[in-house]
Amino acid sequence: MPKQNKTPNNQDSEKNKIDQKRIIFAPSKINLYFHIIKRLKNSYHKIDSLIAFSDIGDEITIEPYEGFSFQIEGPFATSLDQPQAPANLVITAAKSLSDITGNPLDCKITLTKNLPIAAGIGGGSSDAAATLYGFMDLWELPKNAAFMPALLKNLGADMPVCMACTPSRVTGIGEIIEEIPDLPEMPIILVNPLKQCLTKDVFMRFKGNYKNQIALPHNLHDIYDLAAFLVKQENSLQSAAIEAVPEIENIITAMSLNDGCLLSRMSGSGATVFGLFDTYEDAKNAKQHIAEDNPDWWVEAGWLNRPERY
Repeated sequence: MPKQNKTPNNQDSEKNKIDQKRIIFAPSKINLYFHIIKRLKNSYHKIDSLIAFSDIGDEITIEPYEGFSFQIEGPFATSLDQPQAPANLVITAAKSLSDITGNPLDCKITLTKNLPIAAGIGGGSSDAAATLYGFMDLWELPKNAAFMPALLKNLGADMPVCMACTPSRVTGIGEIIEEIPDLPEMPIILVNPLKQCLTKDVFMRFKGNYKNQIALPHNLHDIYDLAAFLVKQENSLQSAAIEAVPEIENIITAMSLNDGCLLSRMSGSGATVFGLFDTYEDAKNAKQHIAEDNPDWWVEAGWLNRPERY
């Protein structure tokens, strides 16, 4: 008698759904320094930046669904519902990858938005990169697929480094990524005044204080060596961002007054300020002091160079 195929029971079906579910961390991107080298003829700017990632970030969940669904949760979910909110790169990234590979988007994507938007810490790009990573894992696509460079470029200048998710030196308009030796884990706090600082507005205020591209030293493995090097660098957009959002300067000052603060600087085009600290205890104390004195600011403590996406 021929063997009959066994009909999957509910337990098998639920196990299959669990096996297909992906939860991917989307770490915040920190520009440890950000130098503008020159303005290009196409109105873009050539940059030189040292980038690292922290364990403070958003989260992407992908799970089976009949059709396609996208929802946003978390403390900053409503920020993305506002008319001035930027277009969500998560949907664009998912649909672009689906179109290229022919895999159907029969899934629900949930973005847990823990980071402020338009904050200079790559939240949107990191969310999109985490989405791509999740689908490529789910669909068993090679991470070095030939179509990836063009796809990332079309999604934005921050996408290549967010997809790499490793300490990097970034040049060009953000598309040239140079992997560097591992940087040390460092306690970090991030502070944002909860006021959007749009990149286009900051660049309009930029006064053209161009820098020469620098040579990276080899001794950046120790937190004190790294901090000593970074103190000599700057964020070329910091003054312009302060014109747009004056609270940034207040945050930098408030951060630097705390014990153990080795560096206080704005990341990217603002308005988030990061502080690097001697110990995690110092970082936690600074978080508490700043949050108590400024209850209308967003303040989080964590670790630099300890992302947990992969």
